[in-house]
Amino acid sequence: MRALELEPRAVAAAQQTAGLVNLARAALKQADGINRVTLIKSLTAQEATRVTPREPGDRWETYEVDRFTRMVSDELRSALGSDAVVARSVNGTPGMWVGFSIDRDRYWLQARTLHDGPLSNSTWMIWTGIALLATLLGSVAIASLINRPLKQLSFAASRIREGDLDSRLDENTLTSEIREVNMGFNRMARELARVEEDRAVMLAGISHDLRTPLARLRLETEMSVYDEEAKRNMALDIDQLDAIIDKFMDYARPGETQLRPVHIGRLIDREAAVFRDPTQIRITSRVAIDLEVMADETELGRVFLNLFENARRYGRGTYTGIAEVTVTHQKTGPWAIISVRDQGPGVAAEKLPQLTTPFFRGDAARTAATGAGLGLAIVEKAMLRMGGSLELANAPDGGLVAHLRLKRVTVSA
Repeated sequence: MRALELEPRAVAAAQQTAGLVNLARAALKQADGINRVTLIKSLTAQEATRVTPREPGDRWETYEVDRFTRMVSDELRSALGSDAVVARSVNGTPGMWVGFSIDRDRYWLQARTLHDGPLSNSTWMIWTGIALLATLLGSVAIASLINRPLKQLSFAASRIREGDLDSRLDENTLTSEIREVNMGFNRMARELARVEEDRAVMLAGISHDLRTPLARLRLETEMSVYDEEAKRNMALDIDQLDAIIDKFMDYARPGETQLRPVHIGRLIDREAAVFRDPTQIRITSRVAIDLEVMADETELGRVFLNLFENARRYGRGTYTGIAEVTVTHQKTGPWAIISVRDQGPGVAAEKLPQLTTPFFRGDAARTAATGAGLGLAIVEKAMLRMGGSLELANAPDGGLVAHLRLKRVTVSA
């Protein structure tokens, strides 16, 4: 503002006033005593200027009260000489008064039309707008510099959450605080990758080490136990231990899946065929044969296997003692919702959100059979790996229903 507004206005005001003073001085200097009085009266009659004699008893106030007026005064003295007097009022009359001399006579010249006031509203608005615009642009630039590493951190954290433990952040950033955060995040990611690797090795070792003695135990039982009922019960216990090991391995399975189109009706029929005893469970599928979803076939097979097993264990009817399971489907936009419902006693509403918690079991009515309490937790984890979701609810007329939400394969015309 000083370079583009204040200084040019001060120079222009001073030059205008100096020009008036020089014109008046030249005119008065060329006139004799009588004509000089006439000329002064003529100038006084003009609206633009007023020339009056300067008396020794005149009272005047200095013009210099702020930066602008000081600049005007300095410019006037530079143009008119160091003896020039610049006042803001003379004998109580406000205005811009410049005192000058002609020989021994001294005069006041009052300039009425100088732009010596404050900046206009439009000027202030222009400069305020420029300042606000510069502030806004600077704020956007600074916010962008701050948010960029934070966005990278958020993206890397989401990749870690999805199971990509190889995500790393730049440790050579200019900001020391962000550099420290990135280094800490990378250390955490490396530690998580190491823990995940140790966990996989440990689970594989547990599976191998447990199954070997179980196989020997089964063989020894069949050879040494002569009581057929005891032999059968011991074999069932061994099968249950083997199944629990499978549950642990399924739940701890890595999260990487390859999604491909899967004919879900055929897959349901295949998994339902595993349950051959009609006195325990009967499965009815009403899923269209041509319905395809994007999924991992092996993973989705485990989902239905666990749901059917959960229904066989906990969803038997009160009177029949048989688990009646019905599988239906519904198309909702790009999604297919597969519903698996049993006719059992259902679950208390407040316990529904806990059914997918590992090792949790519902009320006593649904815990008549033994198990690891991992079936529905495995189902939910598998659905999330395939980009879908699981929702559990009680059917209006009884029984538990599981809604599986999967991306549907659409055939373009």
